[in-house]
Amino acid sequence: MSGPAGGAGPAGAGQPGGLRDTVRRELVARQVDEQMSDRFPVGQRLRILDVGMGRGAQALRLARAGHRVTGLEADARMLATARESLSVEPAGIRERVRLMQGDGRDTGVHFLPGSFDVVLCHGVLMHVREPDALVAGLGRMLAPGGLLSLLVRNAEALAMRPALAGDWAGALAAMDTDTYTDRRGLPVRADRLDALTATLAGIAAPLRAWYGVRVFTDAAPDVAPPSADELARVLALEDRAGRTDPYRRVAALLHLCGVRG
Repeated sequence: MSGPAGGAGPAGAGQPGGLRDTVRRELVARQVDEQMSDRFPVGQRLRILDVGMGRGAQALRLARAGHRVTGLEADARMLATARESLSVEPAGIRERVRLMQGDGRDTGVHFLPGSFDVVLCHGVLMHVREPDALVAGLGRMLAPGGLLSLLVRNAEALAMRPALAGDWAGALAAMDTDTYTDRRGLPVRADRLDALTATLAGIAAPLRAWYGVRVFTDAAPDVAPPSADELARVLALEDRAGRTDPYRRVAALLHLCGVRG
């Protein structure tokens, strides 16, 4: 996202196809699939809303799996990229995808309450000064039993990246703030697990599972992924660390999954 409530916050933190972007994309896809399989019968075609879909990679992946996906993106350039990617898909997949330009804070303008089984909001909250209203609006989009997936920057780990780069002054300053400057030079904010847990409880979509994303690779050079075998080892390590305390608590990103009561 490059706008206030579009997409590609963490998604845009690494070069598309680079190591950090690949780790984020692959781990979050696994985690979303895991949570959907826990909540819904095998083979059920779900109604999915991807708020701040960025380039549309997650939306297209889910459409290929047979789901009906609506992608909402504020940034016209990102939306154009997503439409270009969709245009080369088979007709059956194109028919299952609806792409719209819009702000994630205005879901109530575009959709009726309870319209979706799954709502994804990845890399968006860091660009919203007061995220509670946005999260509440997303919760209203969920049908009973629906899944809300949030991917956010971890405020409790903001010192990790500068410290691992040897920036001791920057790391020390990061210990006392929930804001930071992203890799594109934009001022953004991070979220805390406890605060978002309370927010999800308050909108009747309590937290059911959470993961850390990019425990070890956040500070890695953003080069092309290694060989297939080496990448498999990296993903296996990150997947395990992202489910295991204390490692997941210092991940660069947090993936929280709430379920509508």
